[in-house]
Amino acid sequence: MSRADPIPRDTDNDYSPEQAARRRHFVTAKTGTGLATVANYAIDPAGTRGNIENFIGTVQMPLGLAGPMRINGEHAQGDFYVPLATTEGTLVASYSRGMRVISECGGVRSTVVKHSMQRAPVFLFADALQARQFGEWLVSEFEAIKAAAETTTRSGTLVEIEQYPVANMLYTRFCYTTGDAAGQNMTGNATYAACEWIRARHPQQPRYILSGAIDTDKKHSAMNLIQTRGKRVIAEFVLKREVANKVLRIDTETLYRYRQIAAVGALQAGSAYSGAHSANGIAALFIATGQD
Repeated sequence: MSRADPIPRDTDNDYSPEQAARRRHFVTAKTGTGLATVANYAIDPAGTRGNIENFIGTVQMPLGLAGPMRINGEHAQGDFYVPLATTEGTLVASYSRGMRVISECGGVRSTVVKHSMQRAPVFLFADALQARQFGEWLVSEFEAIKAAAETTTRSGTLVEIEQYPVANMLYTRFCYTTGDAAGQNMTGNATYAACEWIRARHPQQPRYILSGAIDTDKKHSAMNLIQTRGKRVIAEFVLKREVANKVLRIDTETLYRYRQIAAVGALQAGSAYSGAHSANGIAALFIATGQD
């Protein structure tokens, strides 16, 4: 079976206007679709290096502005406007209305209560005793492991190594603070360095897999809900009765009763979450501002 034509690339300089045009012509030849609008961009393709591969241009998304929302945070203070990129009608209006309610009730108080980003290697042994003993060794050697991990990063700090033994394996979660970065790649590089240090110095030179999936990268899990992945922020405000009546056209007693009913429905459905529907709003914010 013959392989389809590869996407054009230039090993010397793949981030140039010429290379982007070459790939657009490739798409047109394959599909018959013109990409004139995609080709009409104002950024320098060289600036996308490290952020995207096989660059062909940019797309335009409708961009709206929601707000203002009053924030009373430890660092952010004042009224903020939020860009949202979407093609979903009423999304920006709905979020603006919610922000108005929060602001008219005095604003939202936000507190960062934990910061922890993980990479979760699993170590493999002959039996459970070896796995347990290795866990004890990890505790005794933590400072040296921390130093090895932190040689790879300027802003990442290893703060703890969680342990979860299963059969003859020891699942771990190397937990870091990562400054202002999301830190998935940072923690991967740092944990690899730590694991190689461990393998070179532990008497059994244990085999390991860099991610045993207990970090549940970019997926929902009960562990991340409990233990935190990224920054855990608590945002709180008190909904005033008069504001609910004026803006939402509902009384607070009815709203609270519905919350009780919805919680029972979510329980029956086995839902992992029974709060407000935030996925589309988060996606619109990510599209507008970038997700990392």
